[in-house]
Amino acid sequence: MKKSEEKKKILVIDDEANLRHMLQVVLGKQGYVVDIASDGEEALSMSLASSYDFILCDIRMPVVDGPEFLRRSLDSGISSTIVMMSAYGTVDTAIECMKMGAYDYISKPFKNDEIILVLKKAEEREHLKEENRRLREDMEREYSFSSIVGKTARMREIFSLVKKVCDFKTTVLILGESGTGKELIARAIHFNSNRKKAPFVAVNCGAIPENLLESELFGHVKGAFTDAVADKAGLFEQADSGTLLLDEIGEMPPFLQVKLLRVLQEGEIRPVGAASTKKVDVRVVSATSRDLAADVASGRFR
Repeated sequence: MKKSEEKKKILVIDDEANLRHMLQVVLGKQGYVVDIASDGEEALSMSLASSYDFILCDIRMPVVDGPEFLRRSLDSGISSTIVMMSAYGTVDTAIECMKMGAYDYISKPFKNDEIILVLKKAEEREHLKEENRRLREDMEREYSFSSIVGKTARMREIFSLVKKVCDFKTTVLILGESGTGKELIARAIHFNSNRKKAPFVAVNCGAIPENLLESELFGHVKGAFTDAVADKAGLFEQADSGTLLLDEIGEMPPFLQVKLLRVLQEGEIRPVGAASTKKVDVRVVSATSRDLAADVASGRFR
């Protein structure tokens, strides 16, 4: 049986025997494998001995209560998705538990369909996380040096240089004619750096009209212009903690070059129409097929 087809395991923790056994029956009929525990101490031992996909945990229990169980679980590296069960008067505690790391909470008394829905949503989230993990692993393999290093001496020289800059925040400029693999090198820099778990975002500066490029890069606030009906995060914010590739940077208009310089120097952006700046931590990689030295000499590029 494939892992995705295996029955999901759930641990129900509650000091009310009737509720424990009711959930064991109801969730068992839904195809889950259900274990039960009467308090957090017992549950912690079971969680360390067996791997559970989901844990339903009451908040008020003797010996070790729900919040303490959650704390100990997180400290122990237990990766189960934890849903808190809160009775009247414990909702605030349930919200605090979510801030600590619980996935969600459900208020007692609840209907069978309600708890099933919460678990199905949690399953969907776990499925998406797994898909994202696999996609990222595929990307990291695809852009690993062992996959893309060329056989020529010149390519080996280039990738030797790329390896040296991977873990530095320094801005990188990649020069080369169209079709020579500039974006491939940019992705290799990102996926072989300590930023590889964060976003890699790419934009072609020559493919976006000048009047839209500023908003695309830096975002805007509601009302900044006619079509700004809501706040929008720009590509710098989307790439926060990661890498932003500014492809064909030689096509960037001069007024935006000034704004880009501020980002590189100060680590701050100002969305269009905003009164204040925002801090961003982005590694900028630029690429162009233009002769930037000539553009600088002519005053076209800063």
